[in-house]
Order: sequence, then structure tokens, then C-alpha cells
Amino acid sequence: MSDAEYVPPKVWKWEPGNGGAFASINRPTAGAQREVELPRGEHKLQLHSLATPNGQKVTIMLEELLAAGHDAEYDAYLINIGKGDQFGSGFVDINPNSKIPAMIDYAPAEPIRLFESGSILVYLADKFDAFLSKDVAQRAETMNWLFWQMGSAPFLGGGFGHFYAYAPTKIQYAIDRYAMEAKRQLDVLDRQLESHEYVSGSEYTIADMAIWPWYGGLTLGRAYNAAEFLDVESYKNVVRWAKQLDAREAVKRGRIILAGQGPEDEIVKERHSASDVDKVMAVRRERGTI
Repeated sequence: MSDAEYVPPKVWKWEPGNGGAFASINRPTAGAQREVELPRGEHKLQLHSLATPNGQKVTIMLEELLAAGHDAEYDAYLINIGKGDQFGSGFVDINPNSKIPAMIDYAPAEPIRLFESGSILVYLADKFDAFLSKDVAQRAETMNWLFWQMGSAPFLGGGFGHFYAYAPTKIQYAIDRYAMEAKRQLDVLDRQLESHEYVSGSEYTIADMAIWPWYGGLTLGRAYNAAEFLDVESYKNVVRWAKQLDAREAVKRGRIILAGQGPEDEIVKERHSASDVDKVMAVRRERGTI
């Protein structure tokens, strides 16, 4: 039966292997699927993630904190979502929603679990008093844009990205619908950046760290092979901002940590010290891939 002829049943029922890039791991239920204990390193901050746009937000933040001189050392472990690592019991204990990134802060007497990338960014900003203004109005503006990203990105990733790049068949209605929304969002961002150096003003903040992996990556041609399709070059202010952030050393470092694909010596599959990243950065610089 074609999509045009599909009539939804009165009660939807899940069928395994229903197509798509992630059909083998998707389920309509929550909770752990198997018992898996997570590793733990020597640092207080323990990150379990993958270098998707949402994962990059947190590694960029942590690398920016370290670059700014904060005591934000951390261990980072790869969660391979393609293999279903996010459904292991240890990970589900941190994030019952089984999504990366997830983190535990062991510094307090009672360890604090953290999930949802926006929540982690705010927590780290408050913990280290960095990249989030104490001024009420400026903090509010940064939070506005942080939550804009949290609410908008599902339309870009789960909407446009899914139907354009991952769905088993190309559905024009779905692609048109989400391409329109993706371009509308790029226009929102472009208009804001026309009169602001950074997203929420004159200072680099967690709003930039949250938005850049999604919209900066798209603008720089790193997402869904869709830069030409969406005519991203027409968003001149987004392009300027995306390149500006891309040049930051901490951003370069953050986006290669816990990368799931690429040559073995060009990705950081685990991170326990700065030297783990330094070695990979040196290789990438020699090859011109960073």
C-alpha cells in the first residue's frame, strides 16, 4: 500500500523492523533492555555520550571551560546509539529517556545525575560561573535562545534530517514540510545574528554552544548533505557566525570527542585527559582534516 493510500488503524501497533536507519533499535517503550554497568574514570565529571549535535554541545562546553582555566576535567565514554548502548541499565539509571548526552557529577556528597543537553549546559555554567551572565536580563536572553534551540532542533533533526536523509523512502510532503521549517529557523537565526556578534548578544555563551552544532554544522555542510538543497549560503550572518565559532580551538576539540565514525586515529573514542585530544588534534592538523 502506498503512503497516499495509507489509512491509520484505530489502534496503532508497533511492528519490529518497520524501516528506516534506526529500525533495529527503536522501540515504543522505555526502560533498560539489558544489564550493562557503565565505566567510571578518576574525575568527578563523568560523561557518557556520542558526538551527535546534542553530544557536541557538552564536549564543547567542557573544552571551553578547560580552555578558560576552570577545573572541569572529565572522563568521557562513547555510547554507540546505533548498537543500542543507550538502553543499557547503567545508562538508563542516569537518563530514563535513553538519549545522549548524560552525565554524573560526583563532586557533591550525593552524586547528581544530569540529562538533556540544555540542562547539562546550564548546570555546568552555574557550577563554574561561566558562559552565562549573572545579569538578569542578559541571562534571560541567553536562556531564550537556548530553549529556542531545544524546541526547534527536533524539527531540523527528527523532521528534516530524518525524512531527507534517513527515511526508507523519499516523501515529498514530509521533505517539503520540514525543509520549509528548517529554512524558517535559519532565517530566525540569520536575522538575530545580523545585529549581534553572538546569538544572545556581544558575549559567547551556552546559547552559541547549543545552537552551533545543529545550525552551524548544517551551514558548514556537515549535516545531511543538504547545504545546497537548503541554500545555506544565503544566510550570510549564520555563515559568518558558524565560521567564527568553527575557528575556536575548544570547538574543534569538542566536536571530535566521542565521534562514532572516522579513521581510528582521527577520533577520540574515550577522553580521560587533555593529551587524549591533543594526539588526535595533531594528526588532524597534519592531514588538514580539522
